[in-house]
Amino acid sequence: MKPNNRSRILTINGGSSSIKFAVFELDGSLEQILHGEIERIGLSGSTFKVKGLSNRDNFSKSVVAPDHSVAVGILLDWIEERFASDALTAIGYRVVHGGPKYSQPERITSEMILELHGLSAFDPEHMPEEILLIEAFKHRFPDLPQVACFDTAFHHDLPRVAKLLPIPRRYEAKGLRRYGFHGLSYSFLMEELNRIEGAKAAQGRIILAHLGSGASLCAVRDGKSIDTSMSFTPAAGTPMSTRSGDLDPGLNYYLARTEGLDAKAFNEMVNFHSGLLGISETSSDMQDLLDLETKDARAAEAVSIFCYQVKKWIGAFAAALGGLDTLVFAGGIGENAPEVRARICDELQFLGIELEQKQNNSRAAVISRSGSPVTVRVMHTDEQLMIANSVSSLLELSLIGKGRK
Repeated sequence: MKPNNRSRILTINGGSSSIKFAVFELDGSLEQILHGEIERIGLSGSTFKVKGLSNRDNFSKSVVAPDHSVAVGILLDWIEERFASDALTAIGYRVVHGGPKYSQPERITSEMILELHGLSAFDPEHMPEEILLIEAFKHRFPDLPQVACFDTAFHHDLPRVAKLLPIPRRYEAKGLRRYGFHGLSYSFLMEELNRIEGAKAAQGRIILAHLGSGASLCAVRDGKSIDTSMSFTPAAGTPMSTRSGDLDPGLNYYLARTEGLDAKAFNEMVNFHSGLLGISETSSDMQDLLDLETKDARAAEAVSIFCYQVKKWIGAFAAALGGLDTLVFAGGIGENAPEVRARICDELQFLGIELEQKQNNSRAAVISRSGSPVTVRVMHTDEQLMIANSVSSLLELSLIGKGRK
């Protein structure tokens, strides 16, 4: 393969059962040339999918991926075959937890990897697999610059009243505090809002609702996060596909006494067997539940509880902001479920939220009524592009790209 004069950034987004990736080409601006995913890792029916601009980058095939070690090996082999050794310029990773230290994208060093291992206890559902990915790519591509982009960074400077947990103060020194997540998504949405509506709107009172299989909300004022629904872990806040959201902490002790449920089993329950799945007992997918709700009361209750809890967070954050100028829906549910958006916004007219039904149902970019006090938007978020942008800025690849032309 002939060397390419353009910078190419590989982005990696590892989940508990998937590895998503994309390649962006930089020639003045970033363009995604392909994206893909290995999904259902550790489950039957694992697949490796790629979609790109050329025919060779469009395929879907079954693979055997019993764990992340095997899955990353499959991905690395394909990347080496697909790209010449000098074709990639840098690699960027979504890292769920940055702990108290990391507040912006940084180049990955051996010292950072050791510190990330130390943070694994903060998020044992995601961090071990993400570190595994970093170490595997570092081993296969030791000379490539590699950058960690932290999902907690957007919330790093939360006000003290929103950051501190109301537990004995000594635990703050151990890093126990409210962190918040979905920061890459929120950073992207704020940049998009600034681009679309201008700096004045982006500096206003904004609630961002990232509603997907993982769901959270964020209150933003003057372009900065002042509060967010997720807390020390991503299990807090609103109910999600399989996560409980906020619970009475006394449940842990009660279930330990009455059912012998230990800490590990309780953590498994609130992360993987609760939320929409736990309430409906049928599915963790919102669209499935919407299809079922007229004939299954459990599905209807799951949808209702989700919408009710999101509505409560909007009300709480409007109070924290001292009013509201813009509400943004994003994520798989926020972007694609107009009936959920309508139910969330119903009876929020007292906050100035007034939806235009036709606009909402047609999936328009702005779904609020003309002249209503609050602008309600639906936006597509792109964490992979945010990672690529961060890598490009940190490594000043725009200058490299221009110099190579």
